[in-house]
Amino acid sequence: MAISATSGDAPAPRDRDLTAVAVLFGDPARIAMLAALAGGRALPAGELAHRAGIHPATATAHLRKLVDGGLVRVRAQGRHRYHELAGAEVGAVLEALAQLAPPAEIRSLRAQRAATAIAEARTCYDHLAGRRGVQLRDRLLEVDALRQVDDWDHQLTSGGRGLMAALDVDVDRLRASRRVFARRCVDWTQRRPHLSGALPAAITGQFLARGWLRRGTGRELRVTGRYDGELDRWLAEGAG
Repeated sequence: MAISATSGDAPAPRDRDLTAVAVLFGDPARIAMLAALAGGRALPAGELAHRAGIHPATATAHLRKLVDGGLVRVRAQGRHRYHELAGAEVGAVLEALAQLAPPAEIRSLRAQRAATAIAEARTCYDHLAGRRGVQLRDRLLEVDALRQVDDWDHQLTSGGRGLMAALDVDVDRLRASRRVFARRCVDWTQRRPHLSGALPAAITGQFLARGWLRRGTGRELRVTGRYDGELDRWLAEGAG
């Protein structure tokens, strides 16, 4: 008869099978496709094959493994099938891996420009990252719209709720969701935290809808000429 190490107590929870997930991240083609999806857009298999530099049939086999492993889901739209990350937690894993990975070799001016753009502003799944994402968190804390409640999580102040209302962000709906509200996430290009979670995703969505940001190539976000002035005006409401 098996004897529990803690007789009389509930059995200890099982450890997690990390290998089953880690192996999915270990293939260069699969990681290229996951990185392409980390921008928050749903993409067809053909586009993902192109991004990974592999044959479409090979991409289909890799995508099947990613779907079966719970990292990617498929969304049907008419006769077309689009792939997207299974959730924000997959994007968070990719961002964490990027903090540990060595820099990619820059072999052309085009690659240098792309790296600079990604470091300036990009999507981390569905929220603003890069220098502008770090700046956004800093400024929300500066005007006392946001407060850090522990090592990771943040909450809105009364002034912060007013700012979100001015931006047409429904805070109550975000809180009712099962997603993390606003959490510290170390930015791999800046080595300083930006915000991840439902709140920064909603803020980023409004910045895009209002034309303060525009989508670029892949994960890149382009800061428009209106961004700084509009951001200043919006945050001034919270400081007032």
